[in-house]
Order: sequence, then structure tokens, then C-alpha cells
Amino acid sequence: MADSSFGVDSLRDRLQQLHAQTAETPLFNPVFQLSHDLSRQLESGALDLGAMEALVAALECEGLQARASKLRGLIAPTDPAENLARIAALLNEEDGLSEFRRRWERPLLHAVFTAHPTFLLSPAESDAVAEAALADDPMAATVCQVPGAAPKVTLDYEHDEALAAIERAGAARDRINAALLAHARARWPGRWLDFRPLPFRFASWVGYDMDGRTDISWSTSVAYRLMEKARRLESYGAQLAAVRPGHALIATLRGAAAHAADMAVRFTGLGAEPDALAAAANALTAEHPDKLLSLTPVIAALEAEAKAADGDDAIALAVLAGAMRADGLGMGWIHFRVNASQLLNALRRRIDPEGTMDLASKSALSKLRELLAEVKPLRANFAALAIETSTAMRQFLVMAQILHHVDADAPIRMLIAECEQPQTVLAALYFARLLGIDGKVDVSPLFETEAALEHGGRFIEALLAEPAYRDYIRQRGRLAIQTGFSDAGRFMGQIPAALAIERLQGRLAAAMKAAGLTDVAALVFNTHGESMGRGAHPSGLEDRLTWPLSRWARGRFAKADIALEAEASFQGGDGYLFFRSDELALATLTRIIEAEEALRGEAEADPFYDRTDLSLDFYRAIRRVQREQLESVTYARAVTAFGLGMLKTTGSRVSRRQSDIASDRTMSLRQIRAIPHNAILQQIGYPVNVIAGAGIAAGEETEAVAELLGRSARGRQLVRLLRAANGLASIKTVACFGELFNSAYWASRPYRGTETSLEDACLALAEYLTKDDRAGVFRRLASRLRVDWMKLHRLLAMIPHEPVGGEARNTATEKQRRTIALLQSLRLALLMHMFLRAVQVPPFSRSNDVSREDVLEMVLSLRVDEALAQLRRAYPVVEPEIEDFPVNEPTDYPDNRAEGYGAIRTRFIDPIERAHALNLRISAAIANHFGAHG
Repeated sequence: MADSSFGVDSLRDRLQQLHAQTAETPLFNPVFQLSHDLSRQLESGALDLGAMEALVAALECEGLQARASKLRGLIAPTDPAENLARIAALLNEEDGLSEFRRRWERPLLHAVFTAHPTFLLSPAESDAVAEAALADDPMAATVCQVPGAAPKVTLDYEHDEALAAIERAGAARDRINAALLAHARARWPGRWLDFRPLPFRFASWVGYDMDGRTDISWSTSVAYRLMEKARRLESYGAQLAAVRPGHALIATLRGAAAHAADMAVRFTGLGAEPDALAAAANALTAEHPDKLLSLTPVIAALEAEAKAADGDDAIALAVLAGAMRADGLGMGWIHFRVNASQLLNALRRRIDPEGTMDLASKSALSKLRELLAEVKPLRANFAALAIETSTAMRQFLVMAQILHHVDADAPIRMLIAECEQPQTVLAALYFARLLGIDGKVDVSPLFETEAALEHGGRFIEALLAEPAYRDYIRQRGRLAIQTGFSDAGRFMGQIPAALAIERLQGRLAAAMKAAGLTDVAALVFNTHGESMGRGAHPSGLEDRLTWPLSRWARGRFAKADIALEAEASFQGGDGYLFFRSDELALATLTRIIEAEEALRGEAEADPFYDRTDLSLDFYRAIRRVQREQLESVTYARAVTAFGLGMLKTTGSRVSRRQSDIASDRTMSLRQIRAIPHNAILQQIGYPVNVIAGAGIAAGEETEAVAELLGRSARGRQLVRLLRAANGLASIKTVACFGELFNSAYWASRPYRGTETSLEDACLALAEYLTKDDRAGVFRRLASRLRVDWMKLHRLLAMIPHEPVGGEARNTATEKQRRTIALLQSLRLALLMHMFLRAVQVPPFSRSNDVSREDVLEMVLSLRVDEALAQLRRAYPVVEPEIEDFPVNEPTDYPDNRAEGYGAIRTRFIDPIERAHALNLRISAAIANHFGAHG
């Protein structure tokens, strides 16, 4: 691009100049004006798609740098020696051994590595971000990656990425355990091996989560568990060989690894063919000298050797034993997940095959009690698993086979999505008992819907009133629940969701105490993502840990004298970034340790929980606004205006149900999952489910609410979230998308004769869009958001800023806002280019009930792949063109031929495809500025 006026810096300056005009004309939109200027240059030929690609590439680099900077801001410092020294500094020399063991032998955090579809970055980009995060100034680091073919995000890819992240997390935990053991040996030299460190436990549900999926077969789960077993046993063998190269147990571990790897191959891709299934099943279930089902004797042998060893060998052996005790015969523990409806369908087959009973009724509950009292465990084999048609029952059968033939030690979690009645949990307990695995399975209801969170306290009380359930959790030693921030945040808003979950956690502590269950632990799995829209607080690791599990909630368990086991998720590619390198993994775990250390002791009284006349009203008012948004046709239409066309494919799970063109106009938000829903909000410029409602909720009590939030630790945390989200938000951008569909804009664009070559195309678009509703939809949404934002601005102005980063942070945030605005302007110009190309495609005959107008609508709705497929079908390049023949003799014939199909592709189809590819790269860059996808 020869003209320097089209460089990134000059365009950013131009945007700043345009922004100044809003002081004179409030309705002036600098983002749209810049996009219009760019569009005119693009259509005139002063810019081409190559020049646009250069701009996008430069801004992609800034996005990756911003991503690295955010990551470093959460976990710095990253130097391993410094982090180990910080851990050592936290070890109180005055603690006795019993206090030391109490502190470090129970996990500070259970970390679950999930397969949520957040694999936004390619492996090369992830590595570049991870490397840049180690630099003192990530914004000066080299992170630019030449766009290439990223691997397809399949379930196997997600599984490999999860295992790599867990492996690095495990290595970091080993280093921490070594430091803890060294401290214990120096402090209590005669008793230090009584100490068995377990600061973190890791788990995964990648390949075991059936909720909303039909592409994971039972054989996939078995094969994955065998692969994990083989990989972990190999690493145990390598770890032991590094300490004692000739140790006899090395052969045991490696032989067991080879056996597990062989079994994994047999189950990979296994279908329903009886002979093949029987061969694989018989091989796995047969006795074999290398078949290892328990590490208990191995751990005992290693611990005995550690007591007899000297120096670093003793610590290394104890570290290895600790890893085995934590992870068992896998990379970590595993979580299966099913939907409540799947469980109840399986239950109905056993207690109500005629379908006449209401499973939520007292009679159903009474029947369940009888079943639980009378159940006798049944044997089951792989043939029984192969013929089982119930999804839920298959899960229990798979768990039984894994416990019997893969790993007999490690317990398994059974997560139940959309669980709203006690019968569902009791049904899961019944199936576990039916197969004799209730002693190794932790049934965990998920509270995520508004109804479940609203009535969760009564649900828990009713469940704890069941003697069978109380006996069960005493047998397991823990009561496990799961809370979800993705769907809760989508349907309630993130702030109301977090406060409702906090209240539920407090109700759990009270119910356990009332039921006399203070002798078991409460395992609370808070399933949040990496973005603000899905429950991750952006201000630091302490906020990240206490936003979903607050000081107040932790205090309720402490006062009830109930051991609390906190569990959190690291979701998909975004979550795995914390563990992308050994240095990052250690830094992440160190920051978690420091945060948990800061949370020790009794918290100061917080007025947020005393002034419920204000805080509860504030919560309810935000929830009301969020509910009104969700129920609004305007909001739904705006979010679904482009379907999922703005988003890259970031996971193996389908993000929405299929629909035809007409149904896109009335698409329900429930057709789009939480992650793409939140990702769309990022892309249209305003994280509605984080910000909306807080301004209106303050109402006439703005000064009182501001004073309360400013004095309250929980309130200040809430304000930090609002300010972080607001710093990246732009209502002007929301309004821009409406202008794309504004018939008057397209009709007026060539009015002054400046773009006469586009007159027909602009008028055709204008005419088509006269019946389109999206211009009005985005205008109405922007108006509603603006009213709320003005009130939020007034509220935040009354609350003093906390001294974190000061002027430098404000400057960085403002620059980031401008960069996102520039990305949006580029996108809008590219969308205009696509619209203009689509409307100029020559007419073609209707094929497969798809017309030229349908194809135009596909492009306007960003169903670009479908549109391109239809256009290529209409204009196939199968016949040679005259230009394809390099003959010397000139010709005048044919003298009046129509434009060739190849030329149509070059002029119209290829530019649409290329512009759309750039749009997807812009989407990734914007998500990187937000710090996560969705």
C-alpha cells in the first residue's frame, strides 16, 4: 500500500479526529464514517483486498500482543526460580507439622480441563502468545504469525491439547511438591515423609461429556481413558528412571503402559460389529501380567524407598508417589456428564415403562426410595454396554468398565446438567448402586438455570432429607455440586448469576450443617470460562477465584466447620493458555497459591451483605433488565442478525441447530449456545450480559448504591468487572451494524455522483433492504443500551477508582478501544464490499429451490459458505475459456459473448470469499482484545 494515509497509525489518528465530531453532533458515528471512507476507497480501487489484508495482519499482531499482555497481567512474575521462592516465603516456620499437613495435603483447587469450544488460536498463535507472556513487555514482543492452515478442531485435537495442558500442570505441581517436601525435611527431619503433599488435583471431561453431543461413543470414552493411562504410566516410568535408572518398577510401569496403549488401539474407532467388539472386550478383560489396575502397591514401595534414600533421591521418590496418589492411572480424574432428561428417561424405563407417572411427583420419589433400599448390584460386560440404547445408562456402564478394567483407584464424577429436582440425583445414585460403583462415583447436580438457582436451596434441603443420599455422601466423604456461569450468565446476566450462585453456596453450607453433615467435605465446582461474559473476573487471580466463590460464601462453610474443596474449570484453548508452557503453568499455580493464602483467615465484615435493602434490590433490578433483554424480540434479532457468521469454528461441538433462511429472522437465542452467544456480543461491540442493567438498577438510589459499592469489598469487585467490560464496549459500534442494513444509506450513497459505477448496485441493495428489519433492530437496541449506559456512567463516576495501574492503565485501555473500533471499521467496509459484490452477481436460474435473492440474503446474514456453494453451483468453471489457449494468431470471434463463468468467479465470488476470510481474522483479533473467545 503506497499511500501512508492508509496505515494503521494514520487510520487510528483519523478515527480519533472523527470521534471529536461527536461533541458537535451527538448522533455522528465515527466508526461508521471511517468504514464508509474505507469502503469508497476499496470500491474505487484506491485500496484493494491485499491492502486490507495488510491492515488486518498488522492489527492481528496487536491483538495477540494484547492477549499476551492480559495473560501476563494475571500470572506474572513468570520466572520459575522467583515463583518457587515466593512459595517458600509463604511457608510459616511457626506452623507445626499437623498444621502444615492440614494446609497442604488437601487441594487448594481442583482444576478441570474442559473441551468448551474456545480453541480460537492456532497452535502457532498459542505458542507465540505464551512466549510473549514471558516477556517483561508483551506489547513489544514479536507475536506475528503468518496465517496458515490451522488444524481442524476435532475431538481428538481437543483431547490432545487437554492432555498436554494437564501434563504441564502436573510437572508444575511436582516442582511445588518438591519445594514443600524440602521444607518439611528441613523443618521435621524425622517425620517429613509422613507428609503427603496434594496442593492441586487435575481432571478432565474431554471425551466423557455427553451433554448435547451425539458424536462421542462409549468406545471413544474407553479408548481415551486407555490412552491417558498409557501416557501417564510412560511418564511415571520416565520419572522413576531419572531417579533410579535400574529400578525394577520401571519395567512394571512401562509394561503396563504398553498394555494400555495396545488396548487403546483396539477400542479406537470400535463399532458395533459383534466379533470386533468381543475381541477388544475380551483382550481388555482378560488376565495379563502387564495389566495394572491399582497403583497402591507401587506407591507403598516408592514411599518405603524414599524413607531409606538420601538427599534429593528421597524427595524425588516422594514427589513421584505424590503424583501417583493425585492422578492414579490417568492424567487426572475424569468427569462424565449427562443431561437430567437423559437420566429421567432411563429411570422411566425401570419404574414407569407405560409413561403414566409424573417423575417429579411424590409417588415417583417414594418409588425411588424403594428401589434404592432394595437394589442389588448387577454384573455387566461390554456386550451389555454395546446393546444399551439409553445414553445415561451407557454412561454408567462405561464408568463401571473403566473402574473394573482400567483404573480401580481413581473416583469418577457424574455431572448432571439441568438438574432441577432431587429425583434426578437419586436416579443417578440408583444406577450407580445397580452396577456396584456407588463407592467410586460422585454424583454432582449442576445448578445453572434461573429456576435451579432460585430454588436450589430448597432442592438441596430436600435432597439432604433423604437417608439414602446422606448415607451415600458419608460413604464418599464429600457432597459434590456444580454451578454454571455460561448459561446462567446468558439468561440472568453475569452479575445476577454470580450473586445467585453465591447465595446458593451459602444455602448449601447451612443445609449441610442443619443435616449434621459437618463431617464431610463440600466440593463446589464453579464452571466458568475465561471471559467476563462467562464468569471469569479479569482483574487478577484472586478476583478470578473469589468472583465465583466469594469470601462470604467461603466464610459460611468455615463457620459451619465444613471442609470446602474449591474446583474451577480451565475451558478449552483459552483456558489451556495458562498452561501452554512449563513456566506459565508454574506461574499460574503459584498465583493461585498466593491468592488462596491471602484468603486465609476470617474476612472483614462486608456491608454488601448487611445492607440488603440496597444490594438485594440492586441484584433484582439488574436481573429484571437482563430478563427483559433476553425476552426482547429486538435483542434476539440483533444477536442472531448474522447467525454465527462472524465467528470462527472454535470447537468440535455444534454451536447451533440447523435452520433455513426464513427461520433465521425468528431464531431463538436458545438455538445458540452460551459461548457463541457471548462471542457475538463481543463482535457487535457491547458485552450486554455483563454491563446491561447496572445503571438502571441504581435508580433513584444512585448515590446510596455508589456509596455501598465503594465501601464493600464485594461491591468493589463488582465495579472492577463493570469497568473492565465498559472499557472495551462501544454502543456506537452496535449502531453501525444497523446502518449496514439502512436502505436510505445505500440509496443516498451514490447521490452526489461520486460513485456512479456503483449506482445500480446501491439502488438494488436499497430496494431489497426496504423490507429488512435489521436497521431498526440495531437502532432500538443501541438506544436502550445508551439509556442504561448513561446511568451506569453516572454511577461509576461516584465510585473512586482503585489505585491499580493508574494513568498508564487508562491510556492502554483507551488505545485498545480505538484499536477495536478500527477493526470494526475495517470489518464494516469488508461487509459492504461483500454486499455490493453479492447484489451484482448476474442472474441465474433457480436451482434446488435456491434463488439469486436467497443467495443475497445468505450473504447479508453471513451464511457465506452456503452462498458460495450455491454460486459455484450456478457458475461452474468446467469449460475452457478462450484466454486459456496461448495461441499467437489474433481473433475477433466470438464478437458478443457473455461474461465467462471464470470472470464471474473472479469479479464476484472470489472477492466475497476473500473478504469473509478477513472478517473472521478480524473477529479473532477482537476476541483477543477481550482476552478470550465468548
